[in-house]
Amino acid sequence: MSGPAADIARRLGKYAEAVCRRYLSNGRREGHYWLVGDVHNTPGRSLYVRLADHVDGNGTAGKWTDAASGDHGDLLDIIAASCGHVNFRESLDEARRFLSLPLVQGAPRNPAPKTAPQGTPEAARKLWAASKPLLGSLADAYLAARSIAQTSDCDWLRFHPRCFYRPSEDDAPGGPPAWPAMIAAVTDLNGAITGVHRTWLDPATKRKAPIAYPRRAMGHLLGHGVRFGPAGPVMAAGEGIETMLSLRQALPAMPMIAGLSAAHLAALMFPACLKRFYVARDDDPAGAAALATLGERAAGAGIEIMPLEPRRGDFNDDLVGLGRDGLVSSLRSQIAISDRLRYL
Repeated sequence: MSGPAADIARRLGKYAEAVCRRYLSNGRREGHYWLVGDVHNTPGRSLYVRLADHVDGNGTAGKWTDAASGDHGDLLDIIAASCGHVNFRESLDEARRFLSLPLVQGAPRNPAPKTAPQGTPEAARKLWAASKPLLGSLADAYLAARSIAQTSDCDWLRFHPRCFYRPSEDDAPGGPPAWPAMIAAVTDLNGAITGVHRTWLDPATKRKAPIAYPRRAMGHLLGHGVRFGPAGPVMAAGEGIETMLSLRQALPAMPMIAGLSAAHLAALMFPACLKRFYVARDDDPAGAAALATLGERAAGAGIEIMPLEPRRGDFNDDLVGLGRDGLVSSLRSQIAISDRLRYL
């Protein structure tokens, strides 16, 4: 493979885990690989996708092998198989959309389907439209139980009383087909919804539902995130929704973005007005890698990156354990003096 297709395959390889989470959602990460049943997203472990380039050059991110069939390929093949494309141009266009690249002028367009395919931005927008306001809902109670009380200005959070859950092989058989869920809209820099994130909840406990994977995202996620407040010259970002909502209890006026995973945090698009970016990184290798990648990208854009570190496991642990005043105290020394006056 050469030319534009090879370039797109290389670009996809840089975000191999994000690609796998989108198109091979029935799999899981184990070490440096994503394991799933086959290219059609069947649950299992026979197909493995390398998630990072090997230090000795013998393994390339995005390359995969199916141990059961002997087939192998790259992430463009994954996209083609999981989406059921009938020609290569469809797969290239889908990959360009995932990477937020412009489509080739004059490329043929397929007629819009009557119903939105599962996992697409169209399906995400339908779910968002069917959701209800957050205030007073089970999702609101779930956040309050985690000491997150200030949610009235969270425009991109909603609640769905009965959100379909597709069980995995790790779920016990016979579970309910739907649970209540907190729905978070994933938007681009212009505020257009490109996906949603679902957190399924248990009405009995007001905690996450007792299922194998109570959090899932769908749609086009790369470069986008769940936004709290309009973009500005000073912003904060992190992986989890609860992490950023916890920070907002101490910094309610600071615009924030939840990237939803380390890979997507590293790929967030920068607003043109951004000058200083606080990063609430998770204390693990993936979080460190995301911070490093953001730092490299920000340096080229003239943006200052400043990490934020929790005292405990994460910022929600700090909020619950230290209270809002304790969280403010912990953040004070990590925030630029000029920002303390405005945001703390």
